[in-house]
Amino acid sequence: MTAAGSILDVIGRTPAVWLDRMTAARGLNGRILAKLDYLNPGFSKKDRAALGIIRMARADGSLHPGQGVVELTSGNMGTGLAIVCRQLGHPFVAVMSCGNSPERAAMMAALGAEVVLVDQAPGSRAGEVSGADLALVEAEAQRLTAERGAFRADQFNHPGNARAHADTTGPELWADSGGSLTAFVDFAGSGGSYAGVIQALKRENPALRGYVLEPEGAAALSGAPVRDPAHPIQGGGYAMADLSLLAGAPVDGYLTVTGDEARSTARALAVEEGIFAGFSAGANVAAALRLLEGPEKGGTIAALICDSGLKYLSTDLWT
Repeated sequence: MTAAGSILDVIGRTPAVWLDRMTAARGLNGRILAKLDYLNPGFSKKDRAALGIIRMARADGSLHPGQGVVELTSGNMGTGLAIVCRQLGHPFVAVMSCGNSPERAAMMAALGAEVVLVDQAPGSRAGEVSGADLALVEAEAQRLTAERGAFRADQFNHPGNARAHADTTGPELWADSGGSLTAFVDFAGSGGSYAGVIQALKRENPALRGYVLEPEGAAALSGAPVRDPAHPIQGGGYAMADLSLLAGAPVDGYLTVTGDEARSTARALAVEEGIFAGFSAGANVAAALRLLEGPEKGGTIAALICDSGLKYLSTDLWT
């Protein structure tokens, strides 16, 4: 292997690991393939989407040389954009809720981003970013985009997000598994990783089943009433009933997971498999384990390890 010419050249092509220790310890029939996207340069799967959006925007002329970029973020997309924009010569402003962990803001700033923090909505809890909190972040992102004449990366709507996962993550997963996957489960944030991956995997195996994962009490995508939008799983589960990137994406089932399940499974991943990941990775693996107990018994399920546990050291994930 030769050295890469740029950090951008090492985004993607992350390793994958079979979680056979976890499944064997629970007496489950089947396998889980964990895609270690926390080993991307920005420690998350969002590096792929950031690169996909910026490259597409530069190619179609919607982003001009030297133009600034603004985006709302829970920290992961912002980190990816900080890396990509700095390398390609675009000033970047990350707009984030104060409810997200401070490690994320510090990392974005270290990578050259201007970080704008937005206070949470009244009644919100620190460490639990709700749809109301996200709406305040969105309003500030819109204001800054207009004020600075910037390009809005718009991860919730830009097709470069899902396309990046359709072009890279999905095909990599299929190859990693030796073509053996029967299902894929993914925690819904912007919807880009689910939509892109399931498109690629269904192309390889039309019978493969895709499951969208949401927090218990905030499963708006499934059509359930939103009973409790607060949860600790940062980066998604905003109780948004419509995600444009999921429009037209095939969904074979919906699952929910509690914050406690996500937390305990993330801790089990660290101890049992040596994978130091965040809340959403814990949620994905918890859902995959449950699927092997039920409708996917005997199957082979893919799950993304979305980001690193290092981004949660100030939270209750590790205390």
